[in-house]
Amino acid sequence: MRFEKGHKESTRRRIIEVASKRFRRDGIAASGVAGIMTESGLTNGAFYPHFDSKETLVKEALSSALNDQHAALTNEVTGPSSIEDAIRRYLNKSHLLGCDEGCPSAALLPEIGRQSESTKKMYEKAYRSYIEGLAMLLPEPESAKSRWQAETIFALMVGTIQIARAVSDPQLAEEILENGVQAALKLSRSPSGSST
Repeated sequence: MRFEKGHKESTRRRIIEVASKRFRRDGIAASGVAGIMTESGLTNGAFYPHFDSKETLVKEALSSALNDQHAALTNEVTGPSSIEDAIRRYLNKSHLLGCDEGCPSAALLPEIGRQSESTKKMYEKAYRSYIEGLAMLLPEPESAKSRWQAETIFALMVGTIQIARAVSDPQLAEEILENGVQAALKLSRSPSGSST
């Protein structure tokens, strides 16, 4: 059977998108290739013409999600207009409930730490890019202080989302989010910080 030009790339992209959402929703270990392929509308046999292993798919799906997150942060038209806007876009009820489309770090950090060295290097590169994008929203974007603030704010936001997702009381979860917003805003306005 002949397929239209671009069919293979389109199919590969669909598998990556499904895997990216599924990994963030269910976790990497809990997401099998068979389930990802079924959700993609394909058979298991269609996996190997696109990826040589699940590890390759994990790396590409994670890279795709991280690139999308960075693009959303740095988009001049639709991206956040200030550090407060970025913080509030991250620490909100929609992100709390929508982990399958949310931050890969908040959903997958413990599992990313168990991945191959090449996957961790890819994550580190994406992390550094995201931090640079966040620092650009601070008053002195090129300074070591702004980099330190961006790293600290991001760590606080990721931890806040993780804790808010771990509690069963929705009111407590929203309280955790708001406390995280206030702490991150305070960090963004901090006159002192590490200069290294």
